[in-house]
Order: sequence, then C-alpha cells, then structure tokens
Amino acid sequence: MLTHSLVAPAPPARVVVLGAGGFIGRAVAERLAADGVPVLALSRTDVDLLAADAAERLAGHLRSDDSLVAVSALAPCRNSAMLADNLVMVRAMLGALTKVRVAHVVNIGSDAVFADGPVPLTEASPRAPDSLHGAMHLARELAFAAEAGAPLATLRPTLVYGARDPHNGYGPNRFRRLVHEGREIVLFGEGEERRDHVLVDDIAEIAACVLRHRSTGSLNVASGAVHSFRAVAEMVATAAGREVPIRGTPRSGPMPHNGYRPFDVSAIRAAFPDLQMTPLAEGLARVERQLRAASTAAPTEGAP
Repeated sequence: MLTHSLVAPAPPARVVVLGAGGFIGRAVAERLAADGVPVLALSRTDVDLLAADAAERLAGHLRSDDSLVAVSALAPCRNSAMLADNLVMVRAMLGALTKVRVAHVVNIGSDAVFADGPVPLTEASPRAPDSLHGAMHLARELAFAAEAGAPLATLRPTLVYGARDPHNGYGPNRFRRLVHEGREIVLFGEGEERRDHVLVDDIAEIAACVLRHRSTGSLNVASGAVHSFRAVAEMVATAAGREVPIRGTPRSGPMPHNGYRPFDVSAIRAAFPDLQMTPLAEGLARVERQLRAASTAAPTEGAP
C-alpha cells in the first residue's frame, strides 16, 4: 500500500530518471516532461552502472531536492551472471544516494517477486520468487528499503506492453509483430493460461502520481483483468484489422504461474481514485494507432 506524504499533490523540483533509454524509463520521462516537470534523463551512455566509478558519476548528477526514478536493470534476469551484474548496479545506485541524499526515490520493480497463489495478488502477498528474475527484483527492493536514505516507493508492474517495446516476449508485443508480418501466431498449448497485461502509459501515469504525492510504500501495477493468451492474440489481430492463423501447440511443461495470475487493484483505486487503468482491448488499439502514426511520420528513403 502507498502512503502519500503530500495530500495536495505538487510537482517535484526535478526528477532524475535512471534508465531513461529503456522502454519504461522513456515513457516515465516523457510523461513527466509533458506536465512541465524538469527531467534529467540518464541512460547507460551517461552513467554505466557497471563501471567502477558509477556511484561517483551518478552522484555528480544528483541534487538534494531531486526525486530519483530507478528503472535501470538487466532484465529479464536469466542467469547468475546477470543476477550478479544487477546487484552491482544496485550497489552503484545506493552508493550515489549515500553521497547525495535526495528527496524521494521510486524503484520500478516487478510482480515477479511474488509467489503464485489461487487468489488475486495484493501488496501483502508473500514475496517468495521462484525465478532469478524475481530474486533480482526482491534483492533490489530489500536493498533500497535498507539503504536508500530517502522516502521510498516501489512499483511492481506485471506484464507490460506498448508500441516501443524492444523485447519480443510472448504476448501482445510478439503477437503484434507476427500480425504485422502476416505470420501465424503460435500459442503455447492452446493459449489457455490467463494473465494480466498493463499498458506502459499506465505505468508512467502512476509513477507521475507517486512523484506528485511523494508517496511511500509499494504498489502493484496491473489492470485488474485477466485474459487468455488466445484472447490476447485475437484482440491484437482485431486491433490491426488483419486476419492471421492462430494455432496451439503441445506443451513441453506445466503452464507458468499455474495458468492463472490475477491481481487485486483496489490499492490503485484507493491511492488514486481518479485514475483509470486501460482495458486491454483499448490499449492494444491505442498501440496500433501509435504505430501507424509513427510510420506515417517517418521520412521515406531518400527524403531530405
């Protein structure tokens, strides 16, 4: 749950977005800039968190009245080497925060910290990850809670989709690419497992709300609705206005998360009563419009 330090929201003096070159970080930086909030967008080219002098370099960018949004991570974390590198990155961020005490820290984590359960997940659900990716995000949460030295909020998005997602993860992002290539969508099993999917724009909006209220605590970021992957594939094709074959395949193992991972989003409603999470079909249609607009705006080959 979140606690608002500022009952009347106020814009932060400046927000430093660490990981602004990535999918979520870029969305957060652009959302804040649209509100006229001063933003310092830092990417790996500005501060390499794996470098020996990373803490000192990051500290050189920080001011005491800053709010820091920590998005930078090597994700998904697939092996022990990536886990170790992620911990080095967290150590660099916290090292910088010991040198410059900022006004507020927002850690962008993941719902992967939670164990599976038969009931909708809440912020109080057991954090007992069964993957290295979840273990990495839990280690981040614990480290920030112990050493950030500033009011801290942690956001835990579930499966994220959006027009500029560079990954090809199973779900809306991969399905969209296949549809636009005119290729069939191949499901795991019959695509019967049901998951929640959250639009990256909604994550950015919630992050902006948390910053304006200088909120502390934790918040799961999900839409509150689950859909089968077959239904997701059908929605993607409908949004694109195209017909492609959608077929199942035999499974080689059990369904992830026991085939069902719902979220109770009452904490979002309690924290931000006026905020509406985007339904999946509406979000997929928005993504399609964004892609078409970007394609139309792109210069043609040979144009000045």
